[in-house]
Amino acid sequence: MPGESVIKTLNEFLRGQYMGIHAYEHLIEKIDDSGLKQRFQEIQQNHKQHAMMVAERIQKLNGTPVDDEGTIGKVQGYIGEFMIPDDKEGILQSALKGESYYGIEISEEMVKGDLDPESRQIIEKILDEDREHVKLLESIIH
Repeated sequence: MPGESVIKTLNEFLRGQYMGIHAYEHLIEKIDDSGLKQRFQEIQQNHKQHAMMVAERIQKLNGTPVDDEGTIGKVQGYIGEFMIPDDKEGILQSALKGESYYGIEISEEMVKGDLDPESRQIIEKILDEDREHVKLLESIIH
């Protein structure tokens, strides 16, 4: 049975999912384009599903899932809220950076440790879907 380190790693990853969900809330508030707003809402829903998958996995491992992004995440979110551009291009670039850097690069680094095979499979599925978000955002930008 996987140990506390797996649960800790999954909870760190889960905090990142909550950060993404809240970041999209702030981006969605700034979007005037209804089509783009809908795409962002779909990505946000996908992150909510990911959070639920990770929380369920943590519970199966007899751990307690976190239920928010943590204090550091809240502070980053609060500061980030004031740094969101007002124009469509800037909003798209902000979402792209969030998905590619925070959503994928930082998450990949975070889960490099000793995840059990089932947890690793869940995380890899989530990261693959995040890569699809990046492709979608890039296609909208270009």
